[in-house]
Formats: sequence, structure tokens, C-alpha cells
Amino acid sequence: MDGFTIIIALCVGLFFVLTNIIKILKEYEKGVIFTLGRVSKKGAGPGLILLIPGLQRLEKVDMRTLVHDVPTQDVISRDNVSVKVNAVIYYRVVDAVRAKIQVENYMAATSQLAQTTLRSVLGKHDLDQMLQDREKLNKDIQAILDLQTEAWGIKVGNVEIKHVDVAPEMIRAIAKQAEAERERRAKVIMAEGEQQAAAKLAEAAHILATSEGSMELRYLNSLQEIAGQGTNTIVFPFSMEKISKKFLE
Repeated sequence: MDGFTIIIALCVGLFFVLTNIIKILKEYEKGVIFTLGRVSKKGAGPGLILLIPGLQRLEKVDMRTLVHDVPTQDVISRDNVSVKVNAVIYYRVVDAVRAKIQVENYMAATSQLAQTTLRSVLGKHDLDQMLQDREKLNKDIQAILDLQTEAWGIKVGNVEIKHVDVAPEMIRAIAKQAEAERERRAKVIMAEGEQQAAAKLAEAAHILATSEGSMELRYLNSLQEIAGQGTNTIVFPFSMEKISKKFLE
């Protein structure tokens, strides 16, 4: 073996040694250093990290907010309607050590937990609540996920339900239900209007019957309205009782 080959071999060996000794962590990364299998330094980095080759091992953890798209889940609502729901969750690692030693794969674990929690929470609500109270459901799911992932050093910042897809036949049934509900409300409003009108008419009749001179004023008002229509014949109603009283006087 000539000198040049020896130099090349030494350079290659030195390169591998240096790569095992020197590690560089980015600004958004933290490192967990294991010395003979035990955690010896928590939250190392960012920047330059020096390791003892063969004795220490570095595992990197991304501390940025991660976005995970929850796959579409089949959910049966409380009123037995089958829907397909998908969501997106935003979470980040707040404790790099726990994220490495408390769970094998915190990304996969958070994804699976999000799927089961999504089905569990939405299954307790009616379809109308899924469509109308989406903000409340987002907060409920986020609170449950955040509580359960705390032991893994994970902070769930937000959950957003993206789509709630209903089968076409159910959409038609919902449309019929909504139309029936609108008709019911229209009938109720009409009945309430007639009730109020009847009450006002009864009140007006009572005032006309008990107030002296009210009926004559009403007659004069009616006469004025008829005269304004340009007719040649005017029928002027008058109380026969009052006429009889006049003649008797």
C-alpha cells in the first residue's frame, strides 16, 4: 500500500469520526443525547454539538408547529346519519425528551389519537350540530387531544374540521325536512298573526261599544272614504237603536 492510499484511508476515517463527533442542529431543532442508552442532556442545541463516538447518540426533534391532515373518517351521528368527516390538526413538541422516550413515534401516535377522538366526539352529536356548531366541536376535540398528548410532550394548538360529507339520499331527506320545517313556521306565524289581529279587533269593538260617540265618528270616517271613491250612490249605515231613541224623544 503506497503513501497516497494511506492518506486517502486516513482522510476517510477522519471524516467518519468527525461526522460522529460533530453534529449541527438548526434553529428550530432540539437534540436528545443518549449516553450508553440513558438521557444525559436534555434539549441540546441549536448550534454545534460534540459527541463521544461510540458512547453517545443524538436524536433530533423538530420543534416547529406541525400540520397533520387527519384521513377521512366514517362517523355515525347520534341521530344515526352516516357521514364522512376529515380534519386538520396543528401541534408542536414542547418537551423533546418526553417526545422521544414516552412514545415510539409521536407523529403516528398523534395521528391515530386524532382519528379515534374525531369519531368519538362527533358520534355524540346530531348531524345538525356537526353542521352548525363546528367551532364548538373543534374546541372539544382540541381539548381532548391536548390533554392526552401532554404526557408525550406534545401541545395541540388547534383542530379544524374541514368537511362533513353526507350521502346524496340523506341530502334529499334533509332538504325535505327543512322544507317541512319552513312550512310549519309559516303556518305558526300566520296563526299568530290572525290571533293578534282578532285580539285587536275585539279590543276595537269593545272600545266602539263602550265609548260614547265612537260609532258616529266611525260612521263619518267611512262616509268620507266612500265619498272619495267618486260613486253616485252612498249607503250611510246608522244604528236603528239611536234612530228609535231620537223619535221617542
